[in-house]
Amino acid sequence: MYTIGQVAEMFGLPVSTLRYYDKQGLFPGLERASGIRRFGDRELEALRVIECLKKAGMEIKDIRLFMKWCGEGPSTYPKRKAMFEERKAHMESEIANMNRALDMLRFKCWYYEQAIQGGSEERVKALIPDDLPEEIKGAYENAHAR
Repeated sequence: MYTIGQVAEMFGLPVSTLRYYDKQGLFPGLERASGIRRFGDRELEALRVIECLKKAGMEIKDIRLFMKWCGEGPSTYPKRKAMFEERKAHMESEIANMNRALDMLRFKCWYYEQAIQGGSEERVKALIPDDLPEEIKGAYENAHAR
């Protein structure tokens, strides 16, 4: 068993965040000894899932619903899976958008390095899009994809 302070340190979270999660009902069955919260392995795993879902952009009210479904047992497996499938699709879309932005940055870094070396952008502009070097062509194409 762990104290709230130990768990906060383990996860790099403020104690106030853990208290908030508890007040929101995200740790059903959390043990208390003399009023002190005691976190076990079940709560640590719940916190890992909570932090994952938050990073995936899920709101606390939806995380609370997920935790409620967990308490309802196997009949909610399809709902829980659907929730994770939706979040996975959302994250995959976000990652694709971020990769396009990263490829634009890669291309622009290369572009301006070439412009610096050549003293102007004219030679570099003439390479776009068909004569770009292979190592930068993929980045250019991904950055300009819709």
